[in-house]
Amino acid sequence: MSIQAQIEDKLKTLSPIWLTVENESHRHNVPPESETHFKVTLVSERFEGMMPVKRHQQLYALLADELAGPVHALALHPYTPDEWQARSGQRPDSPDCRGGSGA
Repeated sequence: MSIQAQIEDKLKTLSPIWLTVENESHRHNVPPESETHFKVTLVSERFEGMMPVKRHQQLYALLADELAGPVHALALHPYTPDEWQARSGQRPDSPDCRGGSGA
């Protein structure tokens, strides 16, 4: 199973209304077909009443194995349904890679 699929499976436990896991590794200085850099957009009612830092902590805990191993970077965009609607279903674009060494 790919790293992306593992991340998706684990995040589905949060009953998302919207979930995208984007492999952005190709935008970085890593070998082809790498799975090291991801962007996660997750909309869930479970985030209601939860401060953003607590949302991130919950996602980091779910993805601890991936972060301890193959995943080098993880951009998280967790929203409540109302926040997602207020953003018109848009999440921030990722910045361009600034270089660095290979994975």
